[in-house]
Amino acid sequence: MSSLTPTPVPPLSLPGPLVTVDWLADRLGHPDLVVLDASVGAARGTGTPIAGARVFDIDGAMSDHDDPRPHTMPGTEQFVRGIRALGVNDRSTVVVYDAAGIYSSARAWWMLRAMGFDRAAVLDGGLPAWTAAGHPCRPFDQEPPAVGDFTARPRTGLLVDIGTVQQTLADGSAAVLDARSRGRYAGTEAEPRPGLRGGHMPGAANLPFTELQDGGRMLPAGELRSAFAPVAGDHERLVFSCGSGVTACVLALGAELAGYRDLAVYDGSWSEWGLPSGPPVVTGAEPGKE
Repeated sequence: MSSLTPTPVPPLSLPGPLVTVDWLADRLGHPDLVVLDASVGAARGTGTPIAGARVFDIDGAMSDHDDPRPHTMPGTEQFVRGIRALGVNDRSTVVVYDAAGIYSSARAWWMLRAMGFDRAAVLDGGLPAWTAAGHPCRPFDQEPPAVGDFTARPRTGLLVDIGTVQQTLADGSAAVLDARSRGRYAGTEAEPRPGLRGGHMPGAANLPFTELQDGGRMLPAGELRSAFAPVAGDHERLVFSCGSGVTACVLALGAELAGYRDLAVYDGSWSEWGLPSGPPVVTGAEPGKE
C-alpha cells in the first residue's frame, strides 16, 4: 500500500533588505513568512494591521528597560525570548513594517541583523502603502503563535557604544552620520526629550533620514548613493546616530541599499551623548547647509 508524501514548500527567498507591498501580498500566508509590526510611539495602533502581523514591541519587550536610555538593544537572552514568542524560526523569512511608513521598522530589521539573522526585510512604504494598495488588513490575532526556534548568533560591531563613537570621531576611521533633523543637529530646534542639550557631536555630519525617502518609500539606489556621497566621502565604514537609535537604522537601510557594507549604529545616540554630563557638543549647521 503506497502512501502519499507531501510536497515540501520551497523556502522564501528575499530580493534584498527592502520588499514592496506587492511582493509581500503575493506571499502572504506562506508557512515560513512572519510579518512584524514594529510601530512605536504615536504610530502604534494607527490603522488596521496587515493580516496576520504580530507586534515587535520596540517600546516594550524588545528594548532593555533596565537601561535608562530609550530603545536600547536588549541582551541576547531577552531578545531570543521575545523573538521566539513571535513565532520566528531559524528558517523563517521576516518582513517588518511600521504605521509611519519607514521609521521604526528599520530598527527591528537592524536588531535582527545584529543577532545574526539575515532573512529579514523592511516593507517599503509600510502600512500606509499596504493600505493604499488595498491589500488585506485585520486586527492582531489574540491567540499567540507557536513558539519559534530562533537561534541568536550575535555579531559584534553592528551596534556600538559611546566609547567607540568617540574613538571613531577622534581617529577619522569612519564617517559618523546624524539622522536627526537639520534643526536638531544645529541646535536651533528643541530636543523632544527633556533635559538633553541641543547640537551635535563634533565631527559628525548630518543626513536627516527623511531625505532618503519620498512619500514614505526609500529612494532608488542611485539617488541614495548621491545622498550619501557628500557626507560619507571616501569612507567605507559608516556609523549612524539619531535620537534613540531608531531612525539611525533608516540610514543603515539606505546605506545598505546604496552599496555600503561596513555599517554600525550608535545604540545610545543623542539620548546618551546629549545628556548634560555627556561629551562635548557643538551647534550650528554644516558648511553649505545653512
